[in-house]
Amino acid sequence: MKNVEYMRGMTLVEALVWISVFTMAMIAIVSTLISFYRTNTYTLEQAEAVTSAQRALDQTVRAIREGAYSSQGAFPIHSIAENDFMFYADIDNDALIERVHYYLSGTTLMRGILDPTGNPPDYIGSEVTSVISQYVRNTAQGISTFRYYDEIGSEITNFVNWTSVRFVTVNLAVNVNTAALPNQFTLSSSAAIRNLIGH
Repeated sequence: MKNVEYMRGMTLVEALVWISVFTMAMIAIVSTLISFYRTNTYTLEQAEAVTSAQRALDQTVRAIREGAYSSQGAFPIHSIAENDFMFYADIDNDALIERVHYYLSGTTLMRGILDPTGNPPDYIGSEVTSVISQYVRNTAQGISTFRYYDEIGSEITNFVNWTSVRFVTVNLAVNVNTAALPNQFTLSSSAAIRNLIGH
């Protein structure tokens, strides 16, 4: 008599054991990933916000350095305030000088640009605004976004003396979530207005 071997498949019990082991492994992996993201969400978001703020700071300082007399011949600085700075600079390398406006709106650092129009050129109309950094907590922390200095390095605290400004520091306190530790990360940079050096 011939021995016949039959191919044997999985039994129902074996299949259930395999499915339960696979399910437990997937639950463990998903739980680990969720725990990682919950633990590191603040760190990841804060790192992204600081990187964005650093780009905004570099852009702002570069524009301030390029401050120039307006296309009408007006003084390079239009107005100064603790969290608001308006000046003239050629930021797009064309024949005309734009009016540039950096200011805090809540926790957002904004930039407004107004191109001169007409002949002779005039600064009329609305500026084109854009968000350049978010989660800026300067107001809540009592930190001045802009600080101004004259030609001998004395800080200008009376903002009507805007014609004395020769040097500007920019400070951004960045914090995605004020309830989470650590506290904000503060970025600082400064610029001398090149076209006013020696004037």
